[in-house]
Amino acid sequence: MLFRPYRAIYIGKQQLPFTPGLIPRNQERLAKRVSDTIMGSLLTPAELQNLARRLLQTERVQGAILWLLQLALDQVQADKEQKTAKILAGILRDLLGQSLPRLIKVLARRENFLEPQLNQIFDQILLDFQLSEQQATQLADWLLKVVLPPDVVRLALVDFLTDRNIQVIDEGFREKTSGTYWVVANLFGLRNSLTRLRTFCLDEKEATNTRLTELYASLSIRERLKEWLQNLSLQNLPVSTVRQLRKTIRDSIRSYVQTRGTELIEGLSSSVDWEAIATLTISRLRNSPVVNSSLEVVSKELALILERYLERDLENIVAQVIPILNIDQVIIDRVKATSAADLEAAIQGIVKSELQGIVNLGGILGFVVGLLQTVVLVLR
Repeated sequence: MLFRPYRAIYIGKQQLPFTPGLIPRNQERLAKRVSDTIMGSLLTPAELQNLARRLLQTERVQGAILWLLQLALDQVQADKEQKTAKILAGILRDLLGQSLPRLIKVLARRENFLEPQLNQIFDQILLDFQLSEQQATQLADWLLKVVLPPDVVRLALVDFLTDRNIQVIDEGFREKTSGTYWVVANLFGLRNSLTRLRTFCLDEKEATNTRLTELYASLSIRERLKEWLQNLSLQNLPVSTVRQLRKTIRDSIRSYVQTRGTELIEGLSSSVDWEAIATLTISRLRNSPVVNSSLEVVSKELALILERYLERDLENIVAQVIPILNIDQVIIDRVKATSAADLEAAIQGIVKSELQGIVNLGGILGFVVGLLQTVVLVLR
């Protein structure tokens, strides 16, 4: 009568009493009582907090985070479509091509923008910089072959020796000389000599270049220029000059960054293949022993951070999780969805001996009552 029949039995339109059995007939109410009992006595918020603490021990959380990090690294290694590389390329493009120029444009308005960095570069690199003998030789050869070759010097002389310049030089030489030089300047002058020099440079190009080359060699211009470059150093300048030079360089760089820095960085960013750089970076990270060895350290630090967070807010978290999980309704739904036969089997499995004892006790009581009634009838 507790379990069977599982369904109501009808004769015509009348339902037979005690059908279905007691438990199937009250299965919905039983589900509600079971849910209330479990949530009220077993799965209380305090017990759920203790359960969460046991589940979220530092060692378990560290192991879970390490597993996730290794899984993510394996996923990156198995990414054939290069999704990670594309995402990283987009981040680098946005960071260095858009965000960084705007940030630099704002920071460049400050008076001390890059001041410590530029001063350090100036003091540690430019101030101590000095050309070696080989570098000075190469630079001197380059200057004589590219910057000051004989043909360039010849054209510079022609451009300089204009009629006006020749007149100014001649008049100045006549007025400012004295003694023997005054006699030479006023008798002969420089006008004719300079005019003939200009005519010679214009008419005899090859000869002029040859004479200039011979002049370079006779005056040892290459050796003198090499020696001058080798001795060139900012340390030989006065301290005040060095300080002013450092300030001038810093101001020039800051002014350039303010006016053209944004365009420069954006132009460099547009010319860079960010996807190739991202692919190379990820490929390097895949095989990096530092990354592999740091996963455990990172997982441990994250586990400690999570532990401190849970110590502070675990109660609030559990209070928010209970309505989300809706455990009581889950229990009700599961009990209601269980068939009467399965419910009987479950209860029988738990209290089978107790139920059999009740049946046996009922049989004994019935037998005793029947004997007593028989004895009473016989005595009457």
